[in-house]
Amino acid sequence: MSTRHEAGTAGPHHVLILGAGYAGMAAAIQLAARGKRREDVRMTLVNANELFTERLRLHMTGTGQPVARLSIPRLLEGTGARFVRGWVTAVDADERTVRIDDDRVLRYDTLVYGLGGVADTVAVPGAEDHAYTLDSVHDAESLAERLGRLGSGTVVVAGSGLTGVESAAEIAERHPELRVVLLGRHAPGAAMNPRAGAYLRSALDRLGVEVRGGVEVAKVLPDAVELAGGERVAAAAVLWTSGTRAAPLAAAGGLTVDERGRVVTDATLRSVSHPDVYAVGDAAAIRQRYGVMHGTCQGGMPTGVHAAVSIVRTLRGGQPRPFRFGYYHTPVSLGRDDAVVQFTRPDGSPRRWCLTGRLAARYKETVTASPWPTYARMRKAPASGAFWPRGGRFTREAP
Repeated sequence: MSTRHEAGTAGPHHVLILGAGYAGMAAAIQLAARGKRREDVRMTLVNANELFTERLRLHMTGTGQPVARLSIPRLLEGTGARFVRGWVTAVDADERTVRIDDDRVLRYDTLVYGLGGVADTVAVPGAEDHAYTLDSVHDAESLAERLGRLGSGTVVVAGSGLTGVESAAEIAERHPELRVVLLGRHAPGAAMNPRAGAYLRSALDRLGVEVRGGVEVAKVLPDAVELAGGERVAAAAVLWTSGTRAAPLAAAGGLTVDERGRVVTDATLRSVSHPDVYAVGDAAAIRQRYGVMHGTCQGGMPTGVHAAVSIVRTLRGGQPRPFRFGYYHTPVSLGRDDAVVQFTRPDGSPRRWCLTGRLAARYKETVTASPWPTYARMRKAPASGAFWPRGGRFTREAP
C-alpha cells in the first residue's frame, strides 16, 4: 500500500476540516472567506461526497422525494480552499495527521473535527443488521427503494424523537397502503407544551400512524421487533431513529471523548486533551450552563462559525472566546403541508408560543432551506454568520 504525504507542517499554517455537514461547512466557508487574502494560511475540507447532505431532508429522501443537488466544490470555487473527497479512516491527534481512504495522509496544524454522528444501532441486538437508518443519502435511498417495493405490510419506526416523528409522518403520507407503527420510550411531543404536543399527536393520528409510547425495543429481527418483556411487532421494514453515537475515530485517535464518542471540548470548543483540535456540531460534547448541547442544525452551524473565528483570532495573536448558544425553536414537519413549531427558552424548554398547520409548514421549509443560502451569503459577508442567540442568563458563567 502506497502512502502519499500531503500538506506538511512547514510553510503556511494548515487548517484541516473533517466533515462537510452543517457545522463543518460553516467552519470551511468562514475560514475561506476570512483568510483568502492571507498567504500564511491554507485550508482543506475533507468529505466523503462532493454533494452536501441536507440531513433535515433525509426523511423526504427516505420516501423517494427528490431534493436539490448542492455541490460543495462549486461553493468553494474562488475561495482558495481545497476540497478533498475521501473517507477519513484514522486520526492521530498526537502526530497531527489524518488518514484518508487508507492511502493518503494529511498533516495539519489546526484540526476542525466535524464528522458528526450516526444512529446508534450498536446498543440493540439486530439493529445494525436488520434496520434502516437515515445516516446518509445512500441509507435514505435504500429505505425509499424498500418502501416502494412493499405494497403492503407494517413499517416500524423505532424512536419517538423528532426524527422518528417526521419519518413516520412522511412514510404514512407517501405510502397510505402501509401500516406505520411508531415506537418509543416517550410519547411523541412529550417535550413540547400541551397545545403543541397535542397537535403533533393529533396529526399522527390523522395520518394513521399507530403510536406506542412507554415501550423499549430489545431486539430487531429480520421480520419483527421484539420489545422488552417479549412482545413482538411484525415488521416488513424497520427504521432506526433511537439515539445517536459518534464515529470511533476520535477516541481511537487519542482525543478525550464522552460516553457517546463525542469529543469533549473546553468553553472555546477546543479539545480538552488536544487544544489544536476544535470539535463542532454533533461530533462535539459541548457543555453550556444548562447542560450538554444536543445535535441540531440550529446549534451546529454556530459552532462551525465560532471555531473559524477563533482560529483566525489565534492566528492574529489573540485568544479564543467562550462559545455560548441558546435554543430558540423546535420545528417538526408532519408531512409536506403540516407541521408544528415549538418556540423554546435558550435551554430548550418549551415556551407558551407555537405555530401549527400550514403556517408552521412554511416556517419549517424556510428553516430547512436556509443553510445553503446562508453559506453563499457568508462567502461575501462572513460577519453575517456570526449572529445567533447567545442564551442570556442561561449560558452566562455562574457568579
